[in-house]
Amino acid sequence: MTDQTGQANEGQAAKGETVDADEVAFFARIADTWWDPKGPFKPLHLLNPTRLLYIRQQVEQHFKLEPNLKEPFTGLRLLDIGCGGGLISEPMARLGADVVAVDASDKNIKTASLHAAQSNLDIDFRHTTAEAMAEAGEKFDIIVNMEVVEHVADVALYLQACRTLLKPGGIMLLSTINRTPKAYLFAIIGAEHVLRWLPVGAHDWNKFLKPEELANHVKACGMEANAPTGYVFAPLSQKWGLSDRDVAVNYAMAATISQ
Repeated sequence: MTDQTGQANEGQAAKGETVDADEVAFFARIADTWWDPKGPFKPLHLLNPTRLLYIRQQVEQHFKLEPNLKEPFTGLRLLDIGCGGGLISEPMARLGADVVAVDASDKNIKTASLHAAQSNLDIDFRHTTAEAMAEAGEKFDIIVNMEVVEHVADVALYLQACRTLLKPGGIMLLSTINRTPKAYLFAIIGAEHVLRWLPVGAHDWNKFLKPEELANHVKACGMEANAPTGYVFAPLSQKWGLSDRDVAVNYAMAATISQ
């Protein structure tokens, strides 16, 4: 149940037509391990520097910010949807953004809030959904949507709520997994069953989105999508990098409101 503010009651997943309760419950069971770089979220810890690089590059380019500043996002209100333990929220706050971070799992929010407090970071963590935020009339300059769309129940409805939350002239950054045989091999067989980087069942290949499918969803909401950028993993160095050509597994995309 949710209260009149859109916040969910403690101990339950936040409700909404786009919330997949099974997905929320799955990640809530391992919420205590968010900040363990060798735990179930090891893949995100490895990927995070590349995700942060992509976000910073896109935001600086979109808002024509001066590069290499310590806090270039100062004055910008940022929403981190599906924030989990705060792996993106905390770096965004350190870059100067006014961060609101939401998750459908109250356990994730508790974990994220505690870690941010220990790091002396002022982040507004909320146990709620994009739909509830949109209904409340919230608006943001930047929306960060990292590894979320492959876990929601209704992508079109979810992205429509995100579009409502975005200020005119704002930017939304999305990243997800392509629905390709290579993605099945690497993201599910490799990461879940062979390397055990992720718990078995973390992903459903049928919910992965091809870049053109995600772009079509974005355009249907009245937004413009730029060309996708791939996240490419180098096994020998155990590091990720950005690629303009290889989007066969993980990729990112920026969206803005059509003028």
